[in-house]
Amino acid sequence: MANGAHAYIDDPRNADVKIWINGELCPRKDAKVSVLDSGFMLGDGVWEGLRVHDGKIAFLDRHLDRLEEGAKALDYELGISREDLTRALYDTLDANIMREGDGVHIRLMTTRGLKATPYQDPRVTISAATIVILPEWKTPDPKVAETGLRLFTVHVRRGYPDGQDQKLNSHSKINCITACIQATKAGADEALMLDPHGFVATCNSTHFFIVRKGEVWTSTGDYCLGGVTRGVIIELCREAGIPVFEKNFSLMQVYSANEAFTTGTFAGLMPVTEVDGRKISDKRGPMVERLQALYREKIEAE
Repeated sequence: MANGAHAYIDDPRNADVKIWINGELCPRKDAKVSVLDSGFMLGDGVWEGLRVHDGKIAFLDRHLDRLEEGAKALDYELGISREDLTRALYDTLDANIMREGDGVHIRLMTTRGLKATPYQDPRVTISAATIVILPEWKTPDPKVAETGLRLFTVHVRRGYPDGQDQKLNSHSKINCITACIQATKAGADEALMLDPHGFVATCNSTHFFIVRKGEVWTSTGDYCLGGVTRGVIIELCREAGIPVFEKNFSLMQVYSANEAFTTGTFAGLMPVTEVDGRKISDKRGPMVERLQALYREKIEAE
C-alpha cells in the first residue's frame, strides 16, 4: 500500500486485470518482460501516468506529447503511431471493463527494447521498443485530501540538466527513490527536494506549491519534470484571476506560507499541512479547496 500523495484504496479486482504488452493482452500474473529489456537492466525508457475520468483519459494529448518528446530525446522510436497507441489504451480499458466512471489509473511504460547483451550502448538493442499498458482500479484515499501531507526536506537535490535532466520522465528514478527513503525514515509522507542553489524545486513524486497572501507560488520549473497537472493548475489560476508565479523561493518562505499543496496526475491537488515539523495549516485551506473545485470542473470539461 502506497502512502502520502499516492495513498489509495485497495481493490481486489486488480488481481485479474489484463495488461497490454506489445500488442498482446496478458493476465496480470502472466505479464512479463525479458531480463534483457533495456528498462529492466538500465532504466532506459520513458513513461506516463494517466487518469481516467468518466471513461476518458484526462489530458491525454499533453501526456502523449511528453512521452513522444522523451523518447525522441533518448533517440529511440516508439514504433507505434499516436492514433494506434490511443486505440490500444482504450482497447485495454474496454478489455478490463473500465470505461464507466472514475477510479482507474494507467501506467503507460516504454523502453528502448531488448538487448543482445547486458550493456548500456543503444547499438546493442535488437528489438523494437517495449510498450506496456498497465491499468488498475485505483482510487486516491479521500482522507488524505482532507487531512493533508507531511513533507520533509531531504539532502538529495534535483540536479543540473547536464547530469540527469529532470525534464525527462525516465524509468531512472533513483534520486527520487533515495529522497523518498530519507523522508520516510524521518516519518514524513513525501520528500521536499531543493535545487542546486538551495531553492525549493519539487517533491519526490509530485509538484509543490505554496500560497502566500492570496498568491500561488511554485518553482521556476528549471529542476523538475514538466508536470501536466502542475501546468493545468497554473493555467486555472490565470483563468480565474488568481496571481500565480513560477519563481525561486526558499524554505523560510515555505515555513511562513498560509497554505501549501502538491499536484499530480494520480490524486490531483493534495493539501500539505506540515513541512519539516513546521505546521503550515491545520487542514485544507480555502485556496486549495477552490483550486480542487476548479480542477474538477476542468477535468469534466475535458
